Amino acid sequence: MTKTILITGATDGIGLLTAQALAAEGHKILLHGRNAAKLEAAAKTVGGTTEQYLADLFNMADVRALTASIRAKHSQVDVIINNAGILKTPNTETPDAHDIRFVVNTFAPYALTRDLLPIIPTDGRVVNLSSAAQAPIDLDAMLGRKKLDDMGAYAQSKLAITIWSREMAKELPEGPVIVAVNPGSLLASKMVKEGFGIAGNDLSIGVNILREAALGASFADASGKYFDNDSGQFAQPHAAALDTAHSADVMKAIQDVLAPQP
Repeated sequence: MTKTILITGATDGIGLLTAQALAAEGHKILLHGRNAAKLEAAAKTVGGTTEQYLADLFNMADVRALTASIRAKHSQVDVIINNAGILKTPNTETPDAHDIRFVVNTFAPYALTRDLLPIIPTDGRVVNLSSAAQAPIDLDAMLGRKKLDDMGAYAQSKLAITIWSREMAKELPEGPVIVAVNPGSLLASKMVKEGFGIAGNDLSIGVNILREAALGASFADASGKYFDNDSGQFAQPHAAALDTAHSADVMKAIQDVLAPQP
């Protein structure tokens, strides 16, 4: 059956290749990117049936406009793959002084998923890209009161998306499936090349597991779980994600940041 699948950060790397793989199977792909020219090029590369959605995920107004645009065109989105992520950037702060890694890697996918939940069927899926790099979250840093180095911000933001995946899954026992996936360490993405100065491993390693997480039978009952593609199995995330108090603090911080401003 043909699915409608939204992939954020779909203009290069694992997002682009995953879009290609899913489009080749006949699915309708909603491509997100933040550069119009790259988005147009991605649509040509992906082929099949695609739509293009332009948004800067560090800008919550753009995120809201993105979800409104999708809901105006679609009564159902079957799968969201929250792939967009950032590790290094010349400017690490958004205009409202939040760390861009938390905004793009944690807050934006949360807001996007929340806004689209009403049109995701109970047998749909939300696939959140986590990482082997996970670290307990400094709430002051998450709330924009303290600066972190690149890797610290990245690892904390990836634990945060893992935490909200688990917590949102608890809220939605009937579905959709909400799962956090480490697609594989040091894959040959632009992020890895820029962040670590290495070529990286074959991106198809990550593409294959994202395709399985989005559509495969092995993830049908995986809501709230974490899949570690380095070990090729469902695994425990960082222990901090299992800490009830820490998770509650993180969820409150996400909601505080995203709360409408008076």
